[in-house]
Amino acid sequence: MRDQGIEQNDIAEADLRTRRGVFRAVAFRDPVDGHEHMALVRGDVRGREDVLVRTHSECMTGDIFAATRCECGDQLGAALDAIVREGAGVLVYLRGHEGRGIGLVAKVRTHILQDDQGLDTVDSATAIGLPVDVRDYGPAARVLRYLEVRSVRLMSNNPAKVSALESYGVEVAARVPLLVPVSDDNVRYLTAKRDRLGHDLPQLDAPDALGELDSLDSLDGTTVGEARR
Repeated sequence: MRDQGIEQNDIAEADLRTRRGVFRAVAFRDPVDGHEHMALVRGDVRGREDVLVRTHSECMTGDIFAATRCECGDQLGAALDAIVREGAGVLVYLRGHEGRGIGLVAKVRTHILQDDQGLDTVDSATAIGLPVDVRDYGPAARVLRYLEVRSVRLMSNNPAKVSALESYGVEVAARVPLLVPVSDDNVRYLTAKRDRLGHDLPQLDAPDALGELDSLDSLDGTTVGEARR
C-alpha cells in the first residue's frame, strides 16, 4: 500500500530566526501518528541529492534542560551547527519519540531504576514492562518527500535508523557520525547504546574515552564525518 502523504492543510511554513541564523520552519501534522512535528530547513534542498539531514527524536530532558545523562541535547546543537556550516540541510524534530517512544513519565521511571538498581537504558525499560524502542520514522520520510529531497546524508550513529528510513523509500547515500565526548555522566548510557542497541560509538574505545575525541575530526566537541553504513 502506498504511504500516505501530508495534506496541505496540515502544513504551515514560516521563516524562523534563531541564534544560528534563519531557517525555514515547516510544521506539519502527520497523517499516521497524529503528532505535530517540525522540520527546520536551511538553504534550497528541493530536488537535491545527498542533503545533510538529521532526524532527531524528542528528548525534553536533554534538548531543553541540557541533561547530561544522554547526548541528545549535544547532538541536536551539533546537527544544527553542521547544517549551517554546510549551507543547506534539514533537521526533522520528531514528537512522540520521548524515551525511544515510551513517553516522558515512563522515561523518568526508568531513570529511577538506573540510579537505584544500576540497570541500563534497555533493562530499565523492560523491567517496567515496556518495549525498548517503538519509534516510527514514517513522519520524517513523509516530510522529506514533501520537501522533494532526493537522497540524504543521515547524521546518526544508529545503523538501524538508516534501515528504518529506507523502508519508507528514503534513499540514504551515507551515514554521518554525530559523536559526543564520553563523560562520567553519559558513559553508562553510551555503552548500553553500543553494546545493546548496536550504535556505532568508536569514541568509547579510545584509551582516553573519558575526555576529548583526540583521534577524531572533532568540531565543537562533536565529531561529524562521512561513514559507510
